[in-house]
Amino acid sequence: TPSIPLSSGTRLGPYELVSPLGAGGMGEVYRARDAKLNRDVAIKVLLPSVAGDPDRLARFSREAQVLASFNHPHIAQIYGLEDATGVTALVMELVEGEDLSQRIARGPLPIDEALPIARQIAEALEAAHDHGIVHRDLKPANIKIRPDGTVKVLDFGLAKAVDPTAGSSATAMNSPTLSIHATEAGIILGTAAYMSPEQARGKAVDKRTDIWALGCVLFEMLTGRRAFPGDDATDMIISVVSKDPDWNALPPAVPAGIRRLLRRSLEKDPKRRLDSAAAVRIEIDEAQSVSPSSASVNADIPPS
Repeated sequence: TPSIPLSSGTRLGPYELVSPLGAGGMGEVYRARDAKLNRDVAIKVLLPSVAGDPDRLARFSREAQVLASFNHPHIAQIYGLEDATGVTALVMELVEGEDLSQRIARGPLPIDEALPIARQIAEALEAAHDHGIVHRDLKPANIKIRPDGTVKVLDFGLAKAVDPTAGSSATAMNSPTLSIHATEAGIILGTAAYMSPEQARGKAVDKRTDIWALGCVLFEMLTGRRAFPGDDATDMIISVVSKDPDWNALPPAVPAGIRRLLRRSLEKDPKRRLDSAAAVRIEIDEAQSVSPSSASVNADIPPS
């Protein structure tokens, strides 16, 4: 645990903690005030298992540096790392608004709301993949929607950095929050539901694992239910590696092109899966360019 108590008013360098925002697989997140630049930021205080391990902390720092090296409108910006007495914290852009899991909890999204969100996620993935960054932990809780509709994806590339096995074996478990022994069931389940089959089997992953996760997210936006449900992480992983989504759960208004996109994104064999976020973006653009009348004519065509 940190050697200084963390609460409202605690100072970490030029930052003053204002209020807690939540917790995730990497640590606790706070709203904080940047006294130097007079702005609010998000502070992620790293777990002692990360901050206290020199190798993992160095890996985390390298990943953060790469992510901080470029700006993209749909990726939450990394401002820096802050070290204080007993505390290492990641300083990030504070994104106002709810996360996608909160929006989905209110019910399925209409197609004309879901597709623009999915397209922005695809743009974020495309930019990150072009820089050699794979998210590895894409899920609704890591996707923020600002009040103006802008999507921001959080925690790009950082999952690998906190994985204690990441540097030891290409075939080691690649589940970021499972492998750091997260104690909150919601964190574990929230990760297992979006893991690709190769990730669930502990194999090496690449950008195609993010395409799988995006397919899971889009399916959930359209149906209000997870593509691979289960009562616990084991059930979810079994579903991921051996079962298909309930394609009948998709609303009739979902265009045939989006149904094909989902099927191609959720191919269990990564060699048969869509291999780029650009391809996802193009498929969404084509689906959005089709008139509602022609899309509804083809709505009952099953994925192929």
